[in-house]
Amino acid sequence: MSEFPFSVAVALGGGGARGLAHISVLEALDELGVRPCAIAGTSIGAIIGAAYAAGFSGAQLRAHAEAAFRNRMRLARRLLRSRARRRARTFSDLAHPALIDAERFLDAFWPQGMPETFEALQIPFTAVTTDFRLRREAAISSGLLRPAVGGSMAIPGLVRPVAYGDSFLIDGGLVNPLPYNHLVGRADIVLAVDVSGTASGRARNRPPSPIETIIVASQIMMNAISERMIEESPPDVLISPAVNQYLALDLFKAKRIFEAGDACRAQVIEGLQSAAARLSLQRRA
Repeated sequence: MSEFPFSVAVALGGGGARGLAHISVLEALDELGVRPCAIAGTSIGAIIGAAYAAGFSGAQLRAHAEAAFRNRMRLARRLLRSRARRRARTFSDLAHPALIDAERFLDAFWPQGMPETFEALQIPFTAVTTDFRLRREAAISSGLLRPAVGGSMAIPGLVRPVAYGDSFLIDGGLVNPLPYNHLVGRADIVLAVDVSGTASGRARNRPPSPIETIIVASQIMMNAISERMIEESPPDVLISPAVNQYLALDLFKAKRIFEAGDACRAQVIEGLQSAAARLSLQRRA
């Protein structure tokens, strides 16, 4: 396959387990021989984007995710495993909804060998988070990787905020669930993957649980923000996998989410090729 003629930057959006579909998109880039010149990610997009920026292929990330989320009990043990002090704190928190430690979640999700800092990544990467103290977006691209990415996925009410400097970081999806704006001007083509989703349309005969309410409210907000961003200034290529029926914590439905992502692989290749054709015409004009 000939070398892709234009530089490409990739934005991976937030959406919890829906974001496993990002991996299918990265596999399509690998198939096309496209190495992004920059990556930006929010929440699950930051987790996967950082690992890809570290040099893991899409196929390697898929294999790791399939293994990590195959066994529910094993994953639960990994999330709870820590020093005695932190384990005791975890069990004392059982009366509260914020049970998940962001950095321990990264231990479960990331392959071994992840760098400690942004500077050690192979591809420039930006993690989008929300600064709780300043009440605004914080886009982090230098320094320690783990707290920045952990903060990016810290869904309020489900995941503990992550200490960072003199503040705390929480979910970047609250302010920028599809951070392609951080890539404008850094590449010829900006590709964004939106997994915020819309309503599944499934009928139900019971009220949602408190955790379900938190998750769906977050998804509604992210979808509204993403729609406004896309309407005002769309990316060059937009990929939206059909993952509406999945919730943020549906990690054990990874196989089906991957299938939804795989259905978009041809769209990724066609979208990039179409964008390249448009650029070629513009440059010849």
